[in-house]
Amino acid sequence: MFYNYLKTTWRSLLKNKTFTILNVFGLSVAFGVAILLSMAGFFDLSYDKFHTNAQDIYKVYSVWQNPKGPQVSVSHAAPLMPALVEEVPGIKKATRHLQQEAVLTYDEKEINMDAIWVDADFFEMFTFPAISGKIDNPLENQSDIVITEGTAKALFGTEDPIGKTIQILINGRDQPFTVGTVVGNTPSQSILDFEVAVRFEKDAEYLENKNEWGARYHDVYVQLSENVESSEFDKATRSLVSNNFEERIANAKRDGAQPDADGLYYKFELLPLLDENFATFRNGYVEVSRGNAYLVLGVAFLILFIACVNFINMSIARSGQRLREIGMRKTLGARRKQLFFQFWTESVLVFVFSVGIGLMISALLIDEFKTIFRTDVSFGLVLTPINILFFVFAILIITLIVGGYPALLLSKMGTIQSLKGKLDVSGKNRVRDALMVLQFGIAILMITGTLVLHSQLDFMRNKDLGFNKEQVLSFPLDGKKNSYDALELLRNELAGNPDILEISGADNNLGYGKDGSVSSSMFGFEYKNRIINTNYLTVDYDYVETLDLELVAGRNFNREFASDKSGAVINEAMAKEFGEEDPLTAYISFNDSLRFPVIGVVKDYHFEKLDKTIAPITMMMSRDYDLYYAYVKVAPVNLAKSYDAIKSAWAKISPNSKFLGSFLDENINRTFRKEERVTTMITSGSILAIALSCIGLFAISLLIVNQRTKEIGVRKVIGASVANIAFLLTKDFLKLVGVSFLIASPLAWWFMKEWLENYPFKIDLSPIFFLGAGLLAAVIALCTVGARTIKAAMGNPVDSLRQE
Repeated sequence: MFYNYLKTTWRSLLKNKTFTILNVFGLSVAFGVAILLSMAGFFDLSYDKFHTNAQDIYKVYSVWQNPKGPQVSVSHAAPLMPALVEEVPGIKKATRHLQQEAVLTYDEKEINMDAIWVDADFFEMFTFPAISGKIDNPLENQSDIVITEGTAKALFGTEDPIGKTIQILINGRDQPFTVGTVVGNTPSQSILDFEVAVRFEKDAEYLENKNEWGARYHDVYVQLSENVESSEFDKATRSLVSNNFEERIANAKRDGAQPDADGLYYKFELLPLLDENFATFRNGYVEVSRGNAYLVLGVAFLILFIACVNFINMSIARSGQRLREIGMRKTLGARRKQLFFQFWTESVLVFVFSVGIGLMISALLIDEFKTIFRTDVSFGLVLTPINILFFVFAILIITLIVGGYPALLLSKMGTIQSLKGKLDVSGKNRVRDALMVLQFGIAILMITGTLVLHSQLDFMRNKDLGFNKEQVLSFPLDGKKNSYDALELLRNELAGNPDILEISGADNNLGYGKDGSVSSSMFGFEYKNRIINTNYLTVDYDYVETLDLELVAGRNFNREFASDKSGAVINEAMAKEFGEEDPLTAYISFNDSLRFPVIGVVKDYHFEKLDKTIAPITMMMSRDYDLYYAYVKVAPVNLAKSYDAIKSAWAKISPNSKFLGSFLDENINRTFRKEERVTTMITSGSILAIALSCIGLFAISLLIVNQRTKEIGVRKVIGASVANIAFLLTKDFLKLVGVSFLIASPLAWWFMKEWLENYPFKIDLSPIFFLGAGLLAAVIALCTVGARTIKAAMGNPVDSLRQE
């Protein structure tokens, strides 16, 4: 019996090649794209789940009240972690975590590596399996380090690295460490990325800050004991807070800050490790959103849904050609169950072919997909037993529902009705029309999203950021040389080049450079009996001129004034914090005897991402803090030539360092990666949604034209023009598109409004976006249906009337 089903199914599919090809093509493309998108979505959702203790690990963050409301920070003081372990019950393990670049030297090799400075518990808490060397507690000795497999290969080649001594540059001096353990390279799904791990006590700033509660510069992770609730952490740390932050709390009360709902001015809370990749600290609160990952999965579902709707519509469209077959089978004794399984077998076979082709499409396109969407997803990372079972179950459900509905519809037909060759679809038109409305509604929703996202992205790219981003090149000041000396050598090397206009440096980059590093520094100080918080930036001479920042008061740092090394240049937002009529009378206070006067004010500029408002910033010159990035302003002509000149100069100064220079406009564009990824995804989904909707629309137009063949002939005989007939056949489709527009537009407006709320600088939601999406959908639908209807309208009416 089953063999007979397959044989009949194969013959039927070959007999109707057009419908079969359209069905297989639409479903294959939908499955291929849905598989890739689903892989990306599940990849994002699986961040840090590979850690054995992931469910029990948390990141500590602090919340404090100031006159402007709550503030959140993940930076902590060095004594906090030991205090937590000693005073707070329920903490099983804990570690500090500081990520910095470090210069590693072995023999003649000198390489910059991403280093983390952690405590001994780190490798007991997090799962980074050892490949060789000490497995248990690899950082027990402060002189030992842990390196990754990639670091071992870069430093030692084929040599056994265990027991080898390498030098790490700390505080300007090379210090020896012994390689005790080699671990695998950090997984792509890890928020903690490193190439070498060193004990925290070896950090350059540790000794001077180990008892200082006011110097906050690193993260803290804790692992709770079993059955300990994270919600109790706040209460368990209150005595610690009252003992160590008494002055801060008193200052908050003095300045007019209001306590939170629990009456607290300062507290510690926990962020689950599994939420860290999805967390945003904004407006004094932690927002955890997996929206982007669910959006990817949602687009995959919508694309597959549209393809399934097409399959249903095509099956109904093709049913008119099989009525006599159904009637004959029933006359010969076929039961309804047998007919259902026959037609359902056809659907299953089409789906099997489509899934197979879809898998091949996804395998062929995965490299391009990874490049476009900037993801490290692979089949090996997501093909877990649970995901495979989920995929198989989803395919079975889809085939049962999508293939079962047309099969059930056909098997229910009466024998006489089938033998007459008439399909009464009046009762089914509502289902068909509803599916089409939903299909085009999804397409219009995605088109609107594409238009809005592209406009917002262009707005951010072209926005005036308040500094020169086209002519300024930045790069890390890697290497063993003192950063100030290296910068001065760079000035000397490029002094005779007319294309080099200005050179300066700072301890932070603007945007994301090629090294991928981004950081910020904040500090608070007391000014006239109140606390002021500001971002802090260490700069060198000519920083304002190099970036073309606009001075609105005072002056810039000047070599002719030795006192400027004890001065500060601030932005307008910081000037407002002082509340002085003349900000040049204000000062930065480190203690009662150390005050740095404000010598200049620059116009506000965007030194952070555009999803943040412009915050106060203070620029100071201090040889106590290193510069980490050089900035070079070049002439607007011969940019490539200037780039090569800077690269060559740096190679002379630091021959062992890799040059990672990029212009600031490139750096800024890298900050939009999330927006670019979402925009690319929605655009691709919109194009595919429209293409699949057109396939379904084409199938329905075939059904309508076939049903109204005689009507077309009669109308032509009594004088109807081709245009009249074409309009008659297409107006119903355009009505459905209109209904789709009315339903989709409010939804699109709501979604886009919510998305734009994440940006303080954003476009206006113009009606043009929604009208443009609706018009585009209508034009595409008209073109799809028009070709078939015009052909039918131009046919010979004699042929139409001759048909039985």
